[in-house]
Amino acid sequence: MCGITGIFAFNLIGKVHKINITEATQALAHRGPDFQDIMLSEWVALGHRRLSVIDTREVANQPMWDDTQRYCIVFNGEIFNYRVLRSELQQQGISFRTESDTEVLLKLFIRHKQHCLQYLNGFFAFCIYDREEQSLFMARDRYGIKPLLYACDEDKFVFASEMKALLAYGLDKTIDSASLLTYLQLNYIPGPHSIFKSVKKMPPGFYAEVRQQEMKLQCYYQIPQPPEEGVAETYEESKRTFARLLESAVQRRLVSDVPLGSFLSGGIDSSVVATLAARHKPDLHTFSIGFRDDKFFDETRYAELVAKKIGSQHTVFSLGRHDLLEAMHPMLDYTDEPFADSSALAVYVLSGQTRQRATVALSGDGADELLAGYNKHAAALRIRQPGWVERAAIATGAISKILPQGRHTVWSNRVRQWARLYEGARLTEAERYWRWAGFATLPQALRLMAPALQTEHAQHDFDERKKNLVEPLTKKPDMNRWLQADMQLVLPNDMLMKVDLMSMAHGLEVRVPFLDVELVNYVCRLPAHYKIDRGMRKKILQDSFRDLLPRELYNRPKKGFEVPLLAWLRNEMKDEVADLLSAQAIEEQGIFSYAEVEVLKKKLFSANPGDVHARLWALVVFQRWWKKFGRPSQN
Repeated sequence: MCGITGIFAFNLIGKVHKINITEATQALAHRGPDFQDIMLSEWVALGHRRLSVIDTREVANQPMWDDTQRYCIVFNGEIFNYRVLRSELQQQGISFRTESDTEVLLKLFIRHKQHCLQYLNGFFAFCIYDREEQSLFMARDRYGIKPLLYACDEDKFVFASEMKALLAYGLDKTIDSASLLTYLQLNYIPGPHSIFKSVKKMPPGFYAEVRQQEMKLQCYYQIPQPPEEGVAETYEESKRTFARLLESAVQRRLVSDVPLGSFLSGGIDSSVVATLAARHKPDLHTFSIGFRDDKFFDETRYAELVAKKIGSQHTVFSLGRHDLLEAMHPMLDYTDEPFADSSALAVYVLSGQTRQRATVALSGDGADELLAGYNKHAAALRIRQPGWVERAAIATGAISKILPQGRHTVWSNRVRQWARLYEGARLTEAERYWRWAGFATLPQALRLMAPALQTEHAQHDFDERKKNLVEPLTKKPDMNRWLQADMQLVLPNDMLMKVDLMSMAHGLEVRVPFLDVELVNYVCRLPAHYKIDRGMRKKILQDSFRDLLPRELYNRPKKGFEVPLLAWLRNEMKDEVADLLSAQAIEEQGIFSYAEVEVLKKKLFSANPGDVHARLWALVVFQRWWKKFGRPSQN
């Protein structure tokens, strides 16, 4: 795992910006603490920070040239089938001087050009410079596990693993109002857009070619469409196939020349991954995080049950609210685009602690989006197939509006879910999905923005982006369509972004077996009722491994990897919220409406906070980002 950056100058003005390659590469030091190097040619410069995982020798450092000195690669990621690909290339007469997957990828590209992407099983973002053709080839993995950002103007093309490296090239920092409007609803910014108009995110499953002052984007992979009819396999046959594919995916991700462990939250997903990993790695280390001040969110008891059953060497990191407060400041200083998924704090701390004992960790990410693991999936199914409980909840849902709602107790969380069910039942399928994906409605988000930013152009751009993101839900009201939308929206822009940012802040590589291409291609074509029914989410996963896991893991509410944000904002962060969201700070900034901010601040301390803590957290994150990155200009 590494950090990459580069620049392709189109003219003499662009050439001046090549001087920034050193600063841009240094900005990625946390992603690759083991080595840094830069390649300079007349019009192109490439920078690389290395986290040594496979073939840690100096000969495998990057930027890496091929034997002819025509092609040069910078690569971030892992190719898990590189040994098979290497053997096939050797049979074709191609020789190697390293044992690295980087050299395999480079020579596979030389052999097959863009078609090399079809051979890869792994996660990646890479760039290859062709000195003879004066061109760049770039690609991002199928599901967006690794980030790749870029900017292009008349003078230059620049790219990097993170925004902070791109900013070293002196880019225009005009805020994209449509992105801000989306952020205020979802708490993150979906690609291909970013907070800045000048910066874009390479879509998952795409590659790009840059030559002659032009960039061309091309899709090479799409998530398989849900089946229109039944499958040939029975459910029992599918369980066996699923279990085999998942175990193979885990086994592939155990290849490492450095210490490797596994996250273990106590949920089904990470428990299955750790259980399968322990089959092939008897000395497996597992790591979990707990909240000693907020037992409602603490699941370490379940993680310890799994660790005991599989015989792993288990470590629990127990956090208090003060620990989270201490971690918040360095985490937010590191975040280079507004990103307000509060569970990032827990991932940040877990990654930092894990990095002291391992360089690579497996995780259960991707299972919820692939296999219908969220509360919204169960709720959507119950609206389409209502029983007497759902009919009663929908009929009496208006009552929930006057009852206390929140995430901090079992009762208030139930009322919150009841209210969202009532609200969602009155929306179209696409609108229901969008509402449940976020924390605020469009009118609420608009009220929060300053009048100067509420332009017709921004709203039009937002509408078009939203239309594309919910497009799968406009075709057919089927749960597989919800999962397809999640794979395109939630997975790359929230979940995977969170894990990459927070783990790489500490130089920790995280591998996600549930996003193995063979497994994803298989699961996406299974009928929805194999994944969820009225009694069970992630049905095929739970049923396939029921005999291997402690029975206590079953039939308990899903809590997610959350932090006790409401209590924290009311207490430990109270003064910081008041400072960052003061009338003077908001009015001088000119981005938000202070009157609406004040409404949210008052609701935070009411008996019925609902999801206001998530919306206030988004504002706190934005304000910290704003201070760190220098008050960008507005349109």
